[in-house]
Amino acid sequence: MDKQKVLVIVGPTAVGKTALGVKLSQRFNGEVISGDSLQVYKQLDIGTAKATINERKNVPHHLIDIKEPTDTYSAHEFKRQAIECINELATQNKLPIIVGGTGLYIQSLLYDFHLGSSELSDDEKKSRKKWEEFAKKLSNEALWHELEIIDPKGANTIHPNNRKRVIRALEVFDLTGKSISEQQQIDLMDLSKSSFDVKLIGLTTDREVLYKRINQRVDVMMAEGLLDEAKMVYELDCPQASQGIGYKEFFPYFEGKCSLEKSVEEVKQHSRQYAKRQLTWFRNRMPVEWWDIVSDEANVSLLESSVAGWLG
Repeated sequence: MDKQKVLVIVGPTAVGKTALGVKLSQRFNGEVISGDSLQVYKQLDIGTAKATINERKNVPHHLIDIKEPTDTYSAHEFKRQAIECINELATQNKLPIIVGGTGLYIQSLLYDFHLGSSELSDDEKKSRKKWEEFAKKLSNEALWHELEIIDPKGANTIHPNNRKRVIRALEVFDLTGKSISEQQQIDLMDLSKSSFDVKLIGLTTDREVLYKRINQRVDVMMAEGLLDEAKMVYELDCPQASQGIGYKEFFPYFEGKCSLEKSVEEVKQHSRQYAKRQLTWFRNRMPVEWWDIVSDEANVSLLESSVAGWLG
């Protein structure tokens, strides 16, 4: 049976992922599934750069506005819900298009590896309890030696004092019969290991151009009401949104500890730093096809042709 085709668009903030997702959805009968850890939250519209109302009218967007600002959300929950969306779109002969910059979320969806969720299966619960009880009787060195006996490859990648990781490696081997080192390799650079037939597109552009776009975006966000949105996050004490760039930088301003100008500059600086980390993460962790559609718009038609060829 052929794998379900899934188009994925990743890259740093402010590089044009949302607009491209809409464009390719319209061209290839697709719908967008957000791969962003904060766009799931209602009311967090400006700081998370959600697709506009018009964009969402033209193309359905999934996994946006499904959580209250005070809720928590995890990669495990995202994976489960995204797979449900993909399966539903498949029944409608729609192309699922994942758009987002949260690397772990994208990776968790594409590859079959465990994410340390609290939602364990019965077998996982039994295995965890068994190894935790077993570990209580042993020193770190003795516990690591048990791992070395049944999974020498995994043991070689874990320090004996990393007790939690040693227990996890014992669990993995117990449940799968495979070394944790093999499971770790799955999440790197081989898309053939994915449960889906994936085309992984990454957007990038010249660093100076990207940083200028980020600075301009923050100015636009401020004009659109970012400060009010950040005040809401501050007052509600939203656990995950409070850590998001574009919100936390204003907290010192609300507390009278710095000027508004300084907070805005912090948002710009942290956004630039985050974009750099995003690029590094995707380049090192996933086999991305990189495209620059900012500096050369002609690349958009070439990219569309590439997607058409993949779809066959």
